[in-house]
Amino acid sequence: MNIKCLLIDDEPLALQQLVSYVGKIPYLELVKACSGPTEAMEVMANEKVDVIFTDIEMPDINGLEYIRSLKDKPIIVFVTAYANFAIEGFQVDATDYLLKPFSLTDFMRCAEKVKQQHDLRMAATSGKEKPAGADKKETSESDEKKATQGWENEYVFVRADSRTVRLKISDIQYIESRKEYVVIFSQNSLPVMTLFSLKSIEEKLPKDVFMRVHRSFIVNLTKITEVVQNRIVFGKDASVPLGDQYKKDFQNFLNQNFLK
Repeated sequence: MNIKCLLIDDEPLALQQLVSYVGKIPYLELVKACSGPTEAMEVMANEKVDVIFTDIEMPDINGLEYIRSLKDKPIIVFVTAYANFAIEGFQVDATDYLLKPFSLTDFMRCAEKVKQQHDLRMAATSGKEKPAGADKKETSESDEKKATQGWENEYVFVRADSRTVRLKISDIQYIESRKEYVVIFSQNSLPVMTLFSLKSIEEKLPKDVFMRVHRSFIVNLTKITEVVQNRIVFGKDASVPLGDQYKKDFQNFLNQNFLK
């Protein structure tokens, strides 16, 4: 079954590139290429759409505002030149985030994520997964137990609202606590929020790779690029604070790996 795609971008060349790339993926089917959300609304009223690829910065209505306005959201992929929109994209449950300029290889990788998400939705619709409402009967404790399964493997699956997301453990940069939830930040995917406590996740992670450095943060020690005063830095755009009560253990780690 083909995955029906709606494309939205106010830049003609960018829209043309998306049309071209969709045409190269056998299981993707183009429904319409739209120059803005207003045109997309008309299409959505009359056509079945499985996935929306949308720019964010557009005149009148931007892509985020349009997606937030949808009651029954299809799979969402944001296509933008601005990396700072990643967190907002995550907050509306986007499946992926294509940063312009991107290659056909990048698009193929994204399309595979879309296909996986589409397959999960189809399985749920056909009754192969849990009946509707079953998740509400599970306790937070059971959710945490299921989410921890697989930390010892190369990949882990975590529950994020109605989605089940696969994360490569070696790609995880850091994990942030937000009350009863944690947000997992990875190199090659959008942040994922899941029902979990930081203490429980700390107990499950490999201790030679992950370290608690703040009451609200666990970091992957192999992903640190530098330490600037009391901040631990990952690449160009991400950093976390180093808490006072965790400085001693973190300094011991630095001393053990310091080139002398």
